[in-house]
Amino acid sequence: MPPEIQGRFRGRKDGTTQNVLAAISFDLKFTYVLAGWEDSAHDSRVLNDAFARLGGFSIPEGIIQLLHLFGLLV
Repeated sequence: MPPEIQGRFRGRKDGTTQNVLAAISFDLKFTYVLAGWEDSAHDSRVLNDAFARLGGFSIPEGIIQLLHLFGLLV
């Protein structure tokens, strides 16, 4: 990592860290991975970035209905 951007990736214990968003299917296969956001980035920023990317992260219709059913999505 270039020294000029290391400050954004500095964690609480003085090491460099980053956020990783990973999604898996019900049969435990990775369906989406997004890495590279600095650790200080809020989870909602990382998720919004994943939705906004061309060909990015999406939730299948059946899963959205399950999330609504269990009250996990408003």
